Amino acid sequence: MKFIQPHSLETIASLIDCEYIGDPNFEVLGMNEIHVVTPGDIVFVDHPKYYDKALSSKASVVLINKKVECPKGKALLISDDPFRDFNILTTHFKPFQASHKSISESVLIGEGTLIQPNCFIGHNVVIGKNSLIHANVSIFDDTIIGDNVVIQAGTVLGGNAFYYKKRPEGYDQLKSSGRVVIENNVHIGASCTIDRGVTGDTTIGAGSKLDNLIQVGHDTSIGKNCLIASQAGIAGCCIIEDDVTIWGQVGTNSGITIGAKAVILGQTGVTKSIEGGKIYFGTPIEESRSKLKELALLRKLPEILKDLKEK
Repeated sequence: MKFIQPHSLETIASLIDCEYIGDPNFEVLGMNEIHVVTPGDIVFVDHPKYYDKALSSKASVVLINKKVECPKGKALLISDDPFRDFNILTTHFKPFQASHKSISESVLIGEGTLIQPNCFIGHNVVIGKNSLIHANVSIFDDTIIGDNVVIQAGTVLGGNAFYYKKRPEGYDQLKSSGRVVIENNVHIGASCTIDRGVTGDTTIGAGSKLDNLIQVGHDTSIGKNCLIASQAGIAGCCIIEDDVTIWGQVGTNSGITIGAKAVILGQTGVTKSIEGGKIYFGTPIEESRSKLKELALLRKLPEILKDLKEK
């Protein structure tokens, strides 16, 4: 998330009432998660395991829960609870805006686009030309939809990320300020749920087709001309490259990459990043030919054990 205008390090520190290390006039341009930070951004880190990654990232300001040596050219915000303070900043710079109409007055809808009854469209949504939004679709704030897009009934675009921190009193949710971006010629089936990015974008690439009942997690990027069948569950922060086919009931771990033109057979668990151009099956995931050979051998195991016992 980029700020409307730059703010000084001192100003940001005053918003969360914390100590800082660096020039008070150090320019801060936005705030983002580690995987999408750019120079000028704030990133937060609250576990020693990830200190080095945050401090060496592209972020210019690190919101951290320990005094450490400040990298050259950067600044630090020292907080007793970076997760809480990141939420405070999100609320300040991107506050929730209640809607009082089914379709916000700030929505931009292109020529030839049809919106069926009982849809909800939030603030600052942009929908391109010749798209069709079926009944009972919910499109939350800041979503971008291209031309010739079809969205079937009951789908929700832009729900909050499933991102929580465990605390003694219960779970604390990281607030979402990102977007969903649907490119041209995408078809999305009925009752799909596509979550917005925490601070960046969740993207469905041009020409991709999604079946019914699919979940796409926050900050995931799905490439062009992908085909995803019903009941697939794609976790947050995944990269699915172009021309990937994912069949029914496939589930993925977060943060994995699926290479271009890969084919994932039904009910596979994608537990790690995989190369493109191959067919995969099983949990843990393997190339389908190897996995099917393994299953064939397992079927013979009782017979093999019986023969060994008789000998």
